[in-house]
Amino acid sequence: MKKVAFLLSALSAALLLPGCALYIRHGQDTEQAQWVEKHFGLQTYSLTPEIEDKILALNPEHVTEADVKEVLSNAPAPRIINIHGGIYPVHHEMISLSKFLVGMGYPEASIRNPGDGTWTYSCYEDSDKIAGVIAWYYEKEGLRPMMIGHSQGGMQAVKVLYRFTGHFSKSLEVWNPLTWKSEKRHEITDPVSGKLKPISSLQLPYAAATGAGGLTRLLPNQWEMTFKLHSIPDSVEEFTSFSQGLDLLGGDFLGFGPANHFHASGTAVVRNVRLPFWESHVTLPSTEHLLKSRQIMDWINDYTPTKNPKVNVKFDSNSRHILFAADVWFSVKKHWILELQRLIRARRATPHDH
Repeated sequence: MKKVAFLLSALSAALLLPGCALYIRHGQDTEQAQWVEKHFGLQTYSLTPEIEDKILALNPEHVTEADVKEVLSNAPAPRIINIHGGIYPVHHEMISLSKFLVGMGYPEASIRNPGDGTWTYSCYEDSDKIAGVIAWYYEKEGLRPMMIGHSQGGMQAVKVLYRFTGHFSKSLEVWNPLTWKSEKRHEITDPVSGKLKPISSLQLPYAAATGAGGLTRLLPNQWEMTFKLHSIPDSVEEFTSFSQGLDLLGGDFLGFGPANHFHASGTAVVRNVRLPFWESHVTLPSTEHLLKSRQIMDWINDYTPTKNPKVNVKFDSNSRHILFAADVWFSVKKHWILELQRLIRARRATPHDH
């Protein structure tokens, strides 16, 4: 059995590592990182009472383009951790998703890594480190980050959620994205309550995975998720899974049947969204092209989620991947508002602390 596992590992490495979409991160020097940190996150938030009132009045389930341009553009946004799949150059597809979100009105600074300017994280980066980075961002920015993963990146996103339950490790360390080094501490000061809390107790507002399953589950770096992938823990409030039929790389049993469905192990709200079978597993996050059409952007802004979304409009431009893009944008807007409302109410409850 050990020989079989070794051979599988060696074969996977031989086939995949030469083409992995990896980042070699070095981080900033200490002096530069300290300067950035002093002018980062909560240190720079100065919303007027008028803007705060407008944010509190927004409906998270119905966010218009005007709401984004006139209200949310004046406010910070939760950090988005986009995790790309494993084969080069698939990271370009998640970069495209990042640029799509920016084009729809999301702040670029809330997606790009402030340490090295990268748009995404690799599915091969240590899940403990990604969890530690998320904890650092929450402590500094006051808004709980969101995660979106593609292919193996979707599996990695679920793995990070399990890290926050203490299932794999009860001693996660805060990881600084500016220096790309551990801060050698296992707790953060919760920016809302002001109390110390272990990293492993964090709960994220939203996470999503697309094409997470199929043949990529056989790779050694995903073995620990074999029996956990489809069960979403309470470390996230809302989780969306995107799948499609005939997806050999990303769908169990080619994307058909209950084997490809995610479910909650506890209180998380889990949605399973079925996309058309003709959508490409590899290029699904590639959505930047949708910004070229005013008609398409209007449709995306007006989109309301359904379990089996459909398009009954003939668009004037390339609309490939529009259902995925619209559903993600709906959830991102929703939790952008909910996180801001959460922070504003906490600040108003204890104004002397801010």
